[in-house]
Amino acid sequence: MIAPGLVIRLGTAQLICWGTSYYLIGIFGQRIATDFGWSITLAYSGLSGALVVMGLTSGFIGRLIDRHGGRMVMTLGSVLMALACVGLSRSWDLFTYNASWACLGLAMRMTLYEAAFATLAWIGGRSARRAMSQITLLGGLASTAFWPIGHALASAFGWRDALLIYGGFALLTAPLHWSLPARRQTDLPDRFASVQRPPLASTRMERVLAGALYVGLVTAVAFLNSGMSAHMIGIMAGLGMGAGLSVWLSTLRGVGQSAARLWEVLFGSRVSELTLGIVAGGGLATAFLFGQFSGASVLAGAIFALAYGAGNGLMTIARGTQPLVLFDPASYGALSGKLLAPSFFVSALAPVVYAAVIEAAGEKVALQLSLALVCVALACAVLLWWRFRKGAANV
Repeated sequence: MIAPGLVIRLGTAQLICWGTSYYLIGIFGQRIATDFGWSITLAYSGLSGALVVMGLTSGFIGRLIDRHGGRMVMTLGSVLMALACVGLSRSWDLFTYNASWACLGLAMRMTLYEAAFATLAWIGGRSARRAMSQITLLGGLASTAFWPIGHALASAFGWRDALLIYGGFALLTAPLHWSLPARRQTDLPDRFASVQRPPLASTRMERVLAGALYVGLVTAVAFLNSGMSAHMIGIMAGLGMGAGLSVWLSTLRGVGQSAARLWEVLFGSRVSELTLGIVAGGGLATAFLFGQFSGASVLAGAIFALAYGAGNGLMTIARGTQPLVLFDPASYGALSGKLLAPSFFVSALAPVVYAAVIEAAGEKVALQLSLALVCVALACAVLLWWRFRKGAANV
């Protein structure tokens, strides 16, 4: 078992890093666009650039963590994230704005779940599943905590000074990441369990098939999550909710994420990693069915936000744990980095695509696009389970 203190420190760092990077555009995007006189699409292009940087560096960062662990990588990422927030707060044109986002993209790849999961796999091998689930409990509250914080800071001080404060928050994670182990925990009994229990995808053809289905699953979900993270508040407001109510209803996403992840921590050992992907896809499908009616009903909006959070929360765990059982966990960082790279490139388009769809066809069409993406992800999850279920520990 990975030490509880390590899980708490890493989970706290995930909450802060997600809140001060990935989710900041959702609360500051409209203000930035108004201040610069840009279209909302142009303002959101910064996040797209950051995701491209994440894709370009994904394999390299994964290999670094496989070789040296996450202590140095994630600590440097914290410092870089703080500098990027300061750069955004003082940007004066499109070039400096996008340069700051590029810096933030590298910091995100060095600090967010992809790096944290690879670090836990480096420390604990297959025993890392429980720790992966546990750190997402706190990380799932990032939007719940930082959307209201960002809204309050921007209202009181303006978006520029609010981002300076975000940089201070990001810097607080540096000592948390520096406290990570510099060496693997060799006392874990199942650290090298892959020797006794081979990966579910054991032949070359099985690895290719598993990799393709996994890429399809995570790419569809990443595109969806990127678009909704940037536009969820705006979509709910556009469907008829007031701006303030949309912010508070959107924070239920974080509550749903953490509630679902708590369920996984408590009872997830009875569910295989492959089945978990199907459960998560079902939650996302439920969310976007209710989302069609969220403009006419506060209750429907609340169910939409909660179900979306729950489905996305479980999908994050499935995304992190499925490579542990499908492939050799000894090369988790490098392999997951390679498989996740397409999801970064595709999801880089999501904020701009969603903005264009909303401007051209409206918020309901954006929700219909989201439902179509969920169907693709769910199909990949079902095919993964059907092909490799016989080797899974639990059905």
